[in-house]
Order: sequence, then C-alpha cells, then structure tokens
Amino acid sequence: QVQLVQSGGGSVQPGGSLRLSCEASGAVYSIYSMGWYRQAPGKERELVATMANDGTTEYGDSVKGRFTISRDGLKNTRDLQMNSLKAEDTAVYYCNARAVKPSRPEGFDYWAPGTQVTVSS
Repeated sequence: QVQLVQSGGGSVQPGGSLRLSCEASGAVYSIYSMGWYRQAPGKERELVATMANDGTTEYGDSVKGRFTISRDGLKNTRDLQMNSLKAEDTAVYYCNARAVKPSRPEGFDYWAPGTQVTVSS
C-alpha cells in the first residue's frame, strides 16, 4: 500500500501563485509516476501535471507555461508550482501516484484526499 500526503493550496487572487506538495510513503518501490489532477464543480477530473521517475513530464494544455511540476531529488515527492493563477484554475487538486505490481501489470492509481484551490478576487 502507498499513502499520499499532500499540503499547500488555499485561496489567492487572480495572477497570484500557490504551491502544492505531495509525499508518498509505504510501498513507494511500486510507483513509477506521480502527479496532480484537479476537478472543478460539475466537471470531470482532468490532468494537471505528472512526472515519471525518469523525469519525463506531462502537462494539461490549460496549465502549460504557468504550472511547473518538480521533485526535490526524492522519487517519492512531487511539488506543483502554480503561477499566474486564473479563476478557472479553481478546483480540488488531487495528488496521484501510478504504480504497478505483479498481479496488476497494467498499473493502478493511488489518490490523496484532495485540497481546495480557490482563485478569486
């Protein structure tokens, strides 16, 4: 089992910045990618940014050039720096870890409970 603990988030005015952090513990050897997804009211959960253990990153189109995913050197942490925030970035943000194990070679997901990010004037 993997446990995900995320921190950060909150409220900010448009144009401001926030930072989210996520740390995995437990069976971290099974993880091959970690990242962030978000879900706004009435919308489906969408990709924000992910980073594989080899450093490969992927960003959602709406956040490219504004958000940056990183790690502090440990494979089981991911930070999300969010700049130039817009009202449409308001959502619950979820840390995600993608893992594999012999009985599930196709991969499966772990999710943190989520944290609210609100961008409003």
